Amino acid sequence: MALNSASAIPNLKEQLRARFVGQTLHNVPTPSAVLDLAKLEINCEQMLDATERLGLLWRAHIKTHKTTELTRLQVGHERTTPISLMTSTVLEAENVFPLLKEYQSKGRVVNVLLAFPLFPSAVPRLTSFSSRLGAGSLSVMLDNPAQLDSVAAISKASHPPLVFLKIDAAYGRAGVVSGSSACAELIDAVLNAERAGTCVLHGVYCHAGQSYGARENWEAMRLLAAEFSELRAVARLVREKSPGHKLVLSVGATPTATTIQHPVFLGAGKGVEADSASTGEVEAIFGELQGAGFGLEVHAGVYPTLDLQQLATHARDSTLMTSDDIAISIVAEVASIYPGRGANGTTEALVTAGTLALGREPVTDKGAVPGMDYAGWGVLMPWGKVNTPAPGPDFPRIHGGWQVGKTSQEHGILAWRGKKEDEVPLQIGDKVRIWPNHSCIAGAGFDWYLIVDSRNKGREDDVVDVWPRWRGW
Repeated sequence: MALNSASAIPNLKEQLRARFVGQTLHNVPTPSAVLDLAKLEINCEQMLDATERLGLLWRAHIKTHKTTELTRLQVGHERTTPISLMTSTVLEAENVFPLLKEYQSKGRVVNVLLAFPLFPSAVPRLTSFSSRLGAGSLSVMLDNPAQLDSVAAISKASHPPLVFLKIDAAYGRAGVVSGSSACAELIDAVLNAERAGTCVLHGVYCHAGQSYGARENWEAMRLLAAEFSELRAVARLVREKSPGHKLVLSVGATPTATTIQHPVFLGAGKGVEADSASTGEVEAIFGELQGAGFGLEVHAGVYPTLDLQQLATHARDSTLMTSDDIAISIVAEVASIYPGRGANGTTEALVTAGTLALGREPVTDKGAVPGMDYAGWGVLMPWGKVNTPAPGPDFPRIHGGWQVGKTSQEHGILAWRGKKEDEVPLQIGDKVRIWPNHSCIAGAGFDWYLIVDSRNKGREDDVVDVWPRWRGW
């Protein structure tokens, strides 16, 4: 087991609950990472309902939050459906192990996919995981025939793992390109290994990371259709080499995955804006692939928390996804103020949340006029004494008020976007809440999340729970 194992979490959780539950966010140390339980539950249920109604398989990525509690929401704690998870690290699989054993005891089938091409040093820990959880519990990702040596080692000491072929769908991070000689060689090698009994070729997989750069309504939906089209070509080649082979086609990134929640797909699209070409393309490829006997799987990880980057993609238009759906915020504190130092004589302010609390990635400015669109490191949400402007219909592309204009390791610099005479005043000691750009990176700087519940009217800022995060690899 990992050093940061689940066995140590319950005691830590109780210590943290004794320290924080009952406090308000106005009194917690800064910076602190906060999750709103009400919003998490809605975001998770919407995804579960959408995949179920469309007849899609669902695989929840847990790398964003790395907690047992939010994993329960992602898989539907009271449901009886199979549980398919993705992890970016072996440690995540090790820490979610007790939860998976719990679900196994209730009759739910479980499987975990390590969403990183298999590497040799992971073999001993994955072998232990597979041995303790049982046959069919482990899936691995391959994009090079040499990785089959590691597959064979797992199979020899435990059970034959399920294999996904990692396909590079124009993102350029990992995977083989469909239609390439490398792709054909990988298929041949895995089919040979399957015949030898060391693995099961379970599916083909891609991740449209480029969808994070989408900025127009329906662009992410078109990318969803493109993901399935990319995998369709690979699946056909597999069946040419192995007729009738069962396969799961697994696609997703949060922008493309959340588009399946559009009401038009759920029989409730009347009166809601829809791009008929995009929705028609998705529906057509769903029908074709399901009719051919392929299992269609969607995977995503950021969707429970959301963040500014997700809103910027316009995966769903502003009538379907707004700042009200963002479940994560970072509590920070104003430490100093610098009148006149900002653009056009505006004020700047120092807050206690920099790169390590917010992340390294500004939202890319893709506006026609450089500098007009939001391209900062975070936006202050209207909260507490700081009555910064509320988001409008074009948020976050166009938004005034206080934004995080630059960061260094521990320092965040608030900049005022708007007219100097409209500045909302700040004072040293003011607590603020910041919507971060990328919740995966923002959360990584914290050992736990403070949980609030916006359904508790009049007590929305009260801490109701604390969720420890798993740290390490």
